[in-house]
Amino acid sequence: MSTKGSNYGDIHRYEPARESTAAAVAIVLLTVIEVVFVGLFTYGLVNGWGLSGEGNMYLGFLLAIIFIDLAFILLLYRKEFLPDVMIVKKRRRKWEDLYIREEDVDGAELGDASALDTLKRAVYPYYKR
Repeated sequence: MSTKGSNYGDIHRYEPARESTAAAVAIVLLTVIEVVFVGLFTYGLVNGWGLSGEGNMYLGFLLAIIFIDLAFILLLYRKEFLPDVMIVKKRRRKWEDLYIREEDVDGAELGDASALDTLKRAVYPYYKR
């Protein structure tokens, strides 16, 4: 589905999510695995596995697996269950990024400002008159 509006904030493209059953089952299984690893990590912390060198490496490995598993859960959820939406954004002109007012876009003439103002602008470019 595509709309023709190009005003700021209009939805340019909207594609609904696929919502596949296989992805839902995979997310549930990954969540169960996540809970098991979090339980192991918590058990290891409570029993002091981190006090020895090998136990500390084991806890670090468990923490890495927890975050990798969570990344796969979020990746599947984002790809299969969130809609693809493109919103029209307002594009800023380059001079707006430099904190220049619209009337000063073309610059100022050479003899326009006083010597003190010119010095202040040279030292601090964002100085306001």
